[in-house]
Amino acid sequence: MKKFLAVLLIFAMVFTFAACGGGETNEGGGDEQATDTTYKVGMVCIGDDNAAYDRNFYMAADAAKERLAGEGINVEWVYTYNHPEGDPVATDCEELAGAGCIAVFCNSYGMEPAMLTVAPDYPDTVFVGMTNEGSWKDDLPNTVNAFPSIYEGRYLAGVAAGMKLQDMIDNGEIKEDEAVIGYVGAYTFAEVISGYTSFFLGARSVCPSVTMKVEFIGSWGDPTMEANAAQDLIDKGAKLISQHSDSTTPATTAQSNGVPHVGYNISMSDVAPESSIISSRIDWTNYFTYVIETIVNGGTVDQDYCQHGFKDGDVALTELNEDVAAPGTGAKIAEVGAAIENGEIQVFDTSTFTVDGKEVTTAFALDTDGDFAPDSEEAVFDGAFHESYFQSAPYFALRIDGIELLNEKY
Repeated sequence: MKKFLAVLLIFAMVFTFAACGGGETNEGGGDEQATDTTYKVGMVCIGDDNAAYDRNFYMAADAAKERLAGEGINVEWVYTYNHPEGDPVATDCEELAGAGCIAVFCNSYGMEPAMLTVAPDYPDTVFVGMTNEGSWKDDLPNTVNAFPSIYEGRYLAGVAAGMKLQDMIDNGEIKEDEAVIGYVGAYTFAEVISGYTSFFLGARSVCPSVTMKVEFIGSWGDPTMEANAAQDLIDKGAKLISQHSDSTTPATTAQSNGVPHVGYNISMSDVAPESSIISSRIDWTNYFTYVIETIVNGGTVDQDYCQHGFKDGDVALTELNEDVAAPGTGAKIAEVGAAIENGEIQVFDTSTFTVDGKEVTTAFALDTDGDFAPDSEEAVFDGAFHESYFQSAPYFALRIDGIELLNEKY
């Protein structure tokens, strides 16, 4: 199913990047390195420094730069900002490739169609559609996809949430039927569905009475809409807030209401120290390092980077806020994390959830759109739905019992 890309190293000098429209650009700084060759690497960003989602990428880029420097590979990152899709993304890709970037990473879903219009014109640049799926099955040799198994991190973060809710029940703060998670979601895409479902299953594994309400905002990130959705969920009875959205306002809204919070992408304990327990995140350091060193060394870049998760260090949790977390949360996360690593726990174990009251035995029986798994592969086998097993982009889109969607217009 996978194809491979052979990329010959052709860059032996430092290029000067000149932006000529499209988006605001910024060249990554850093100390001069010992060698004479610096390789430019571009990233098209959906947001900027204000978005938690993008800050997670910047942290990984800096970490990869440091790691590569230790190998004698000097990297200069070049960023474009605030372009989620369409012609501006295409312009950014053209400018970055034209400036001599050996790779261009497009960091969000929705950018890939524009990226694919540019890639044929720059065969010596590797274009990466992150959290996408089109590049691994197209005919272009210089386009690739990547998305680690974040659902594992979501499940572990859900365990932290469930521990908190169960502790609140045990302490008499809420009743069992009041253990409601409010979840701010971006869109009704498989990526979001997979995320909130794995989070819910992790929470329910330690708090059996938990239920969830999801409210979608129709945007990957909008601070005002995210805050409003979080407030609405709290008004509707949510006792804990989580999110698949790009800003920190769900965390600050939770804190202003005295409600605990579990985040995404970065630690949110700095902005909500009295509420935010932990966050799950993809750590892109391994992938950035892998792609860049592979190109520099004249090797091959895997067309579809999947099945890389918690045990590989590609999925991680931020530091646990012990002041907010329930007692024993750290130990429980370590226990469950080890079980995920050795395969003892499957996140989407089909014995742990139902759809319309029935256990799931085949993805095809519930698939009305024909796209739950790629290439007509059966995703349910060995007692579990195997998310991101056949391709890096998520395809779990089942609507399981116990989760109420408050709106589905996005």
